Amino acid sequence: MTDADHVVLLDDEGRAIGTAPKSSVHGLDTALHLAFSCHVVNEHGQVLVTRRALDKKTWPGVWSNSFCGHPKPAEPVITALHRRAEFELGLALTEVELALPLFRYRAVDANGIVEHEVCPVYTAFTVDEPVLNPLEVVDARWVDPGELAASLQTTPWAFSPWLVLQAEQLHMFDVVSQRRRAS
Repeated sequence: MTDADHVVLLDDEGRAIGTAPKSSVHGLDTALHLAFSCHVVNEHGQVLVTRRALDKKTWPGVWSNSFCGHPKPAEPVITALHRRAEFELGLALTEVELALPLFRYRAVDANGIVEHEVCPVYTAFTVDEPVLNPLEVVDARWVDPGELAASLQTTPWAFSPWLVLQAEQLHMFDVVSQRRRAS
């Protein structure tokens, strides 16, 4: 098994304590591990939401943020972020900013599978249109940040729990919308 097949395990303080096969860390008793999330915005101020592939181990078919991933052992998170943007969505990113450096969550999906991650959250910009990798994403939409925020409030069950939690902590949708209108 290569480093590409492993994730970084963390202690309760978020320090790296080793690695584990990626296939072993999403189960009924998931160890705390390192991940990342990214919210991508286009030139119209719209945010990209994606629907997870139907055969994903966790939250299959659920709408979520633009993309997520796990850095390989010894891989800088920012490098992993660009790698996953290209792999999942065919996107080149600019204006990458760390928005929530210490975001952490634990959630259990309907099948009992646990996500337990320290997950720095980024925002980024692209002029590209997504080209979906069907192993990762079955649908994607550019949406108005205000409309997304309203949907997250009225139907949070329709979205990944990390998207709902990130939106609450970021107030990102208001900020992103204002930033793009001003430019």
